[in-house]
Amino acid sequence: MLSPATENEPNYRLSRRELLTLISAIMALTAVAIDLMLPAFDDIRETFDLAEGSADTGKIVTVFFLGLAFAQLAYGPLADRFGRKPILYLGVGIYILGAVGSALAPTFELLLLSRFIWGIGAAGSRVVATSIVRDRFEGKAMATIMSQIMAVFVLVPILAPAIGSLVIAVLPWRGVFWVCVVWAGLVTVWSFRLKETLDPANQRPLSLRTTGQGFLQVSRTPITAGYTIASVFLQSVFTAYLASSEVIISDIFDRRDQFAFVFGGVAMMFGVGALVNGRVVGRFGIDPVVTTVFRVLLPLCALMTILAVAGDGTPNFWLFMPILGLVLGAFMFLLPNLNSAAMGPVGEIAGTAAALTGAARIAGGAALGTIISNQVDVSVTPFAIGVTTMCTSAAISVWLVRRRATARELRANASALAASEGA
Repeated sequence: MLSPATENEPNYRLSRRELLTLISAIMALTAVAIDLMLPAFDDIRETFDLAEGSADTGKIVTVFFLGLAFAQLAYGPLADRFGRKPILYLGVGIYILGAVGSALAPTFELLLLSRFIWGIGAAGSRVVATSIVRDRFEGKAMATIMSQIMAVFVLVPILAPAIGSLVIAVLPWRGVFWVCVVWAGLVTVWSFRLKETLDPANQRPLSLRTTGQGFLQVSRTPITAGYTIASVFLQSVFTAYLASSEVIISDIFDRRDQFAFVFGGVAMMFGVGALVNGRVVGRFGIDPVVTTVFRVLLPLCALMTILAVAGDGTPNFWLFMPILGLVLGAFMFLLPNLNSAAMGPVGEIAGTAAALTGAARIAGGAALGTIISNQVDVSVTPFAIGVTTMCTSAAISVWLVRRRATARELRANASALAASEGA
């Protein structure tokens, strides 16, 4: 269902298709900053005298996620006060600063610091993108739109490693960071066509009290809080995979030359999942789709773990990676739907809600994902066990939210029945 803000469609300038493509490009700023540089890990180790196969390169991903997480807490209230576009430009400016700093960093420590700043910038674009979608859509419509955006967005992890490899073949490895600068500039120019989507009626004053009240409202909304917790567990799997994918594919399975193709092949499952979800969620609704996917996902995780243990940490590549692709592809039926359901009850504070839920998801996912990825060196078993544990925890979180909601509905029905009998 379209939100009231969409009743006067011509006022938004962009067609629905162009708007969704632009939002995808804005969200892709984050993916480009991560996936484009994955093929450069070996060169980074050599440049900064890190040990061969060192897991320290995973910190380049995790510190970015930390900046991405915590900065959202500031961007959300700012976006609800000053509008979406000014905060988008602020975030992109910091994004470019971090990318340039990473490209010029003389030491590994300064590279990590620049990546943290880069993540802070990316947080602005992420909050704004989610807020714009919530400004325009809600309910199943929002879930469908988010799936369509993810389908375009997912092209980045499919293509980025291959593009990064081409850049490194022609330019020094730092060239991948300059490509991100160019991308950010193009997105900024394109966004000039976007009209402000914040309804003046939803503009909130900027103060610690108002911000705190907004955060408290979000955290006290059972559906929003519960589904956000579930998405934290799912996000941790993404973080762990991104941080350890190079070690898993290049070192454990000894397919360094095929890294870009294997990574892209797994990422294709994201796109397939996002496209299919965009169709089925509009027909069947969020809850039935999420329930069905968890029923398929958990056995797949168990099978992946069994293969890892039976293969002594190095299972058959052609069995393990397709199952992993199916597991990650299933997330495209979960994350967009859970995020949309979580945002539904708090649409009047979309910026603040997107900030808090996004910060919790990314920070929690980064912390848990780092714990998992740090265990991955010569075996995929810790990774498989970690994925299974996180997916199971997400399923339990969703079940608890549903159980509480059902109990509340039963109490409400009982009260209504008692009132009618008393009358």
